[in-house]
Amino acid sequence: MIVMNAGDPVIPASDPRSPGMLYGTAWKKTETANLVRQALRLGFRGVDTACQPKHYDEAGVGAGIAACLGEGLSRSHLYLQTKFTPVPGQDPQRIPYDPRAPLREQVAQSFHTSLRNLQTEYLDCLVLHSPITAEKEMSEAWRAMEAIADSGGARQLGISNCYSLAYLEALHRRARVKPRVVQNRFYAETGYDREIRGFCRRHGIVYQSFWTLTANPHVLANESIVRLGQKYGRTPAQVLFRYLTQEGVVPLTGRKSETHMREDLEIFEFALMASERDALTALF
Repeated sequence: MIVMNAGDPVIPASDPRSPGMLYGTAWKKTETANLVRQALRLGFRGVDTACQPKHYDEAGVGAGIAACLGEGLSRSHLYLQTKFTPVPGQDPQRIPYDPRAPLREQVAQSFHTSLRNLQTEYLDCLVLHSPITAEKEMSEAWRAMEAIADSGGARQLGISNCYSLAYLEALHRRARVKPRVVQNRFYAETGYDREIRGFCRRHGIVYQSFWTLTANPHVLANESIVRLGQKYGRTPAQVLFRYLTQEGVVPLTGRKSETHMREDLEIFEFALMASERDALTALF
């Protein structure tokens, strides 16, 4: 039976914003379809994937979604996000487009492969998996993504693994269709993207975090996090995720157990006080 998560209502066609948390599908391999099906049945309404066979089974994501449609769940309930991965990020033996084609054609071929894999007619967000250093090639790739957005194939565009504020500023300044999503690792090495998150807030860009738990065991063990968990009867992971969502961050979680999936969704059942959030902000 599909659980209708009260925190994730039907997403109107005119509103491409994602739910407060996304289910991430990287590195799930043959478990992908079953895990996506389980996540949706428990209440997840946002799914992140990529057209990159090296790390994602995008067709498995589509199969998991298809298994749930018609069980009280329709495409309009879902936020589906995938990525165009440039050639350097692909397994040379499994590139899902013609690597000899012009870059604009690579983007188009990858997009159509994603539609076929996900069994959908449109994407809620198409993300460039990593910045392209050469300005000319970056412009060509982004223009190809803009053409997809213009056609209605993607309701918004984004970029991932972008840790340079100057790069993001330049992309935002030059793009005709502005990036509406930035998806980055959330870890200490980049200063938790403080400046980039600030830029996103000022420009209406959704900041999505991944590697949020894996990269931050020291944060989960922090006395303030542990104490708040005890106060609210929650795990440290739930406190961290709830803090981030209240700060406007959309975390990705790719946990495999039903218990952990339920715990992740339950973060919307409580809220941290402003003073508690202020105390945690010092950690990031």
